[in-house]
Amino acid sequence: MENPFKQINQPLKEVPAELKSKVMHDIAVAKLLMELAELFSYNIGHIIESVTEKRDKK
Repeated sequence: MENPFKQINQPLKEVPAELKSKVMHDIAVAKLLMELAELFSYNIGHIIESVTEKRDKK
């Protein structure tokens, strides 16, 4: 079995364009899903803070 750590100092190889575009597309979709989830989810920290402030005022 070849030692994979010997390849660390080797020059990088060019990635095929179709693979690169697929990876970039997948990253863009993941980022979009994360932003949508953040948009439609509750900010739990803000909710807890506002509830504790309302309890302190009473």
